[in-house]
Amino acid sequence: MRRLTVVQLLPALENGGVERSTLEIAQALVQAGHRSIVVSAGGRMVADLQAAGSEHIALAIGAKSLATLRHAWTLRQLFERLAPDIVHARSRLPAWLGWRALRAMAGPRFVTTAHGLYSPGWYSSIMARGEPVICVSSSVREHVLAQWPATPPERLVVIERGIEPLAFSADPARIPLWRRELAAQFPALAHGPLLLLPGRGTRLKGHAEAIELLAMLRDAGTPACLWLPGARESGREAYVLELEALARSRGVAEFVAITPAESDMARVYALAEVVLQLSNKPESFGRTVLEALAAGRPVVGWAHGGVGELLGRYFPLGAVTRGDMAGLVAATRAALSGRTPVAASVLPSLASMQAQTMSVYESFRS
Repeated sequence: MRRLTVVQLLPALENGGVERSTLEIAQALVQAGHRSIVVSAGGRMVADLQAAGSEHIALAIGAKSLATLRHAWTLRQLFERLAPDIVHARSRLPAWLGWRALRAMAGPRFVTTAHGLYSPGWYSSIMARGEPVICVSSSVREHVLAQWPATPPERLVVIERGIEPLAFSADPARIPLWRRELAAQFPALAHGPLLLLPGRGTRLKGHAEAIELLAMLRDAGTPACLWLPGARESGREAYVLELEALARSRGVAEFVAITPAESDMARVYALAEVVLQLSNKPESFGRTVLEALAAGRPVVGWAHGGVGELLGRYFPLGAVTRGDMAGLVAATRAALSGRTPVAASVLPSLASMQAQTMSVYESFRS
């Protein structure tokens, strides 16, 4: 069968879920014998992309500046030279530039992936113009139909982000040593079962609610401690001071560790008794939920957006109505009692996500 040329468009290749998905699909394309090209401003993930056999073309198509608009013409010239079968846009500004570049060109098909619950309006509407639009969850599909009701429903294809379960498994024999090392590094985490909320230092992640949960648990006689890896980062010092003040006011400062991000997430999940997902705004998917469940750890979180979708399907015990702190306490105590999460084998897999996306691409092959 004819070899495909697929160009993926995104702002940069530094870090994040969109970037990981781009590399995962690029890898699948190469393994299937197709030509994989990524256009972005570059970043630290370019080396991994190229090592796996894809090409990278450096172009600042994500910078929010009027000067960026000139790259629609640059992309048009690029597409004429590369003759792609598919142009796959993963972000709004690159999508607009790619769509403009493809106007009046015969041949290339335009695909978008709606990775987020985008703000309503004209600017975001470009993500609903793909043929098809890949939605990373049913929540995203519903959001697209609600915000841009002219979108033909049959063009929306739900392909959930997948994970490699083995990437989050840990040797149980090593966990006691890791616990001792963690307690030595962060003495606050040596006091009872460990609650974990990984996430960047922003109020949207629900760190304050996690501290309040800890205080309520301890007031109710459930000893626990709380780890917030990733909350302590450059530029967020004032936010960390707020969290520390809250922990002191609730009498739990000695049981909370606010730390920089950790790279070995398999180890981090293995150390936790319960993983929290308390984002204040609905998220499009909720990769943390899958990662923690794949690691064999129960997850407790707000039942909205993609997080609520995943919890409802794979760990209903952990799904709590947004803002219900009493329900959050009850669900956390139930999870601490030792309920076994779903088997990792039933979770959405990376291989399935890659295969479904490849099926979309190959449906355009003549």
